[in-house]
Amino acid sequence: MERSLLVPRKHVRALPRDTRKGASMAFLFNSDAARGAVFRLVFAHELPDLEFYHCGENIDLDKVRYLLTWNVPDDVSRFRNLEVLFSIGAGVDQFKPEAVPGHVKLVRMVEDGIIRMMQEYVVLGVLPLHREMLAYREQQRRGMWQALVTSQATERRVGFLGLGMLAQAAIDRLKLFGFPLAAWSRSKKVVEGVTCFHGEDQLAGFLMETDILVCLLPLTEQTRGILNAKLFSFLPMGARLLHVGRGPQLDQTALIEALDGGRLAAAMLDVTDPEPLPEGNALWSHPKVMITPHIASVTQPHTAALSVVENIRRHRAGKNPIGLVDRTLGY
Repeated sequence: MERSLLVPRKHVRALPRDTRKGASMAFLFNSDAARGAVFRLVFAHELPDLEFYHCGENIDLDKVRYLLTWNVPDDVSRFRNLEVLFSIGAGVDQFKPEAVPGHVKLVRMVEDGIIRMMQEYVVLGVLPLHREMLAYREQQRRGMWQALVTSQATERRVGFLGLGMLAQAAIDRLKLFGFPLAAWSRSKKVVEGVTCFHGEDQLAGFLMETDILVCLLPLTEQTRGILNAKLFSFLPMGARLLHVGRGPQLDQTALIEALDGGRLAAAMLDVTDPEPLPEGNALWSHPKVMITPHIASVTQPHTAALSVVENIRRHRAGKNPIGLVDRTLGY
């Protein structure tokens, strides 16, 4: 999780709005200093005409056209000429919709480092769930040596909740293993080699044909709590869950009941609500659960900087940035 680094008032000065053609413009990096240093070097080479500032530096607010941040500063309205707000993460659910002025384009991070790491993590998660590694971990704890029956990959159906860029990238890597692949999305999509479902009336049918469920949905009001008892009831007995979406999408009580009742055989969680889970939470010690601390995919500074540079060039050319958020959908 990112920490917002707000720009102290003592370091800023508001001047009359400058609307002259060719007026100088600035990019403000509102995050940690280490990544900021990498961004500064990339911007100096790729966009030397764009002034670069890190939070805390003396800056003319009216020059700021581009802002990269994790959280929206409480007084973002001070940036009167702001045109594009970049999220430093792949999601934008941390932004309150009303906090971002309506005329400002909101752009989520889409960069090669995030994509590669998500591919790695999904493969890392699906294969242990497929090969009973959580069950073997529990056997080791008990000092047991017992082989378990394992299906072939060609017989284990992997289904994705969500079919955005990260899901499609992960699916490409899983194709190598021969898993039958399916995905469900809110709107109709077509992906080669994937059985695609869409809309509420096709969700149950998708779940009934899924042995390993991978959640890569964005967090919206529609997806909050979607991983609940009703959804789990449509999965085949002994299904498995890999959750790399957002913590509030999971009903933890329903998950534990599904695991204890045999509906689910195992679950691997990279996100929880809250993060971290409180001490004593039942998921910490559950023998059928593996938890990682929200590390599936992390923004890589160099590739992220190049991605933002490309989007600024697109914006200057009158094109929409890659990763532009549809405010009506929330992603």
